[in-house]
Amino acid sequence: MRGNLLRTTALIVAGGILFSATPAWADLPTIDVITHFLITQLQNAATSAINKVESAVTGIGDRIVNQVLNLGDTMTDVMTRGFTQQSNYQKASVGAQMQIADASNAAQHQVGRDTRNAQIVVEHTPSPEQCLDNQAGQMSVSASVAAVTVARSIGSITDNRGEAVEGQPAFYGQAHAVQAINNLHASRYCSKTEADAGLCSVMPLASADQHSWNFLGDGSYDGQDGINAANDFATNVVQPIVPAALRASQLTSVTGQDGWVRRRSYNARMSLARGALNYAIGIQAPVVTLNADQKKQMVNEGLPATDKASWLQATTMEVNRRFSGLQWAANLQQMPPATVQREIATELALANYLALQNYRVGLWNATLAATQVAQHEEATFKETVAMPSPDMN
Repeated sequence: MRGNLLRTTALIVAGGILFSATPAWADLPTIDVITHFLITQLQNAATSAINKVESAVTGIGDRIVNQVLNLGDTMTDVMTRGFTQQSNYQKASVGAQMQIADASNAAQHQVGRDTRNAQIVVEHTPSPEQCLDNQAGQMSVSASVAAVTVARSIGSITDNRGEAVEGQPAFYGQAHAVQAINNLHASRYCSKTEADAGLCSVMPLASADQHSWNFLGDGSYDGQDGINAANDFATNVVQPIVPAALRASQLTSVTGQDGWVRRRSYNARMSLARGALNYAIGIQAPVVTLNADQKKQMVNEGLPATDKASWLQATTMEVNRRFSGLQWAANLQQMPPATVQREIATELALANYLALQNYRVGLWNATLAATQVAQHEEATFKETVAMPSPDMN
């Protein structure tokens, strides 16, 4: 800095002398001493002024350094501490950012966990439809067991009747069997025509034992009278007249032995045919108690609300509820995904249950078909031609 000031001052002075002095003669052989002296004095004065300025500036800088730096520190020390401080600032800034990020992550994690917990609560809360499904499922299973019990109870009576065991009308002869079934009809199902003939009095259920609707019905019979009408219809369809029982010598004779075999075959086939009808009666017998929701559904379907229903009607209502139930459709729209999946699983279980019931009916159908084949083959079977008696001569 000092060298630059000296050079700048010398140039200024020289310029002033050259451009402001009186021009010298071109043929002047010597330098003007006075002028030279003045120039020298001017240079010294300028140099002294520059030195003072430099000293003042240097002093100001030293005072500033002394205020900022400790005595004995170098500029390298100052720069080192400056960079160290900047590094500390950067590290502190990074630490602060990390704390902010950690706090933000923790808050987001808390919000996410609370949201997930709420979703889990919603998805695992049973819906009203699930409760109805469970009740209906238990009711259907218990009703199916009761239906089989009813069918077996009816079968035990009809089998004894068809076999003409002791105590049954046919045990005493076919005439007794005919009279017994006529008396039953007259006491329950006498029509006006029969009453006009003087056979009986007109009954409220006139000719009900001859009408298929009383057997098939609307899925559930109307109490005990409905069950009796269905059972008597089945009797008129299968084995209305029971042959007389084979007794005493009718069984022990040679001809009786053959008749005994044929009677057992006849009894088995009648039991099979009647068993299929007994099963149809059992699944339509009112054996389960309905709840308020099921009664309401019956009214929505246009049926009279009853306290009890059959297995067939209870299962039919479950199918109809998912097919045409407005409340079920509205609840389905509001179900979360997990609840919808549970509803689908319940419907698949119901489909498997119905398939199992169809399989049972299929067993009846297959057995009846096999019996029909056997009867046909037996009826068309040709006896072996009798061999001629040997000639003893």
